[in-house]
Amino acid sequence: MAKIKIKQIGSPIRRPADQKKILIGLGLGKMHRVVEHEDSAEIRGMIKKLPHMVEVVEG
Repeated sequence: MAKIKIKQIGSPIRRPADQKKILIGLGLGKMHRVVEHEDSAEIRGMIKKLPHMVEVVEG
């Protein structure tokens, strides 16, 4: 299966608890961290919930 790299670009400070939990579920939590996951519908859904806090890194 294809891999996807996700970078955190927004701070979790003063965000709702559910958004913080999604970040932790993705393996993020600190600014500018990059994690790699399988490209699945679940991961894509998590990214759609946080478009202002994460971005997909190419390459």
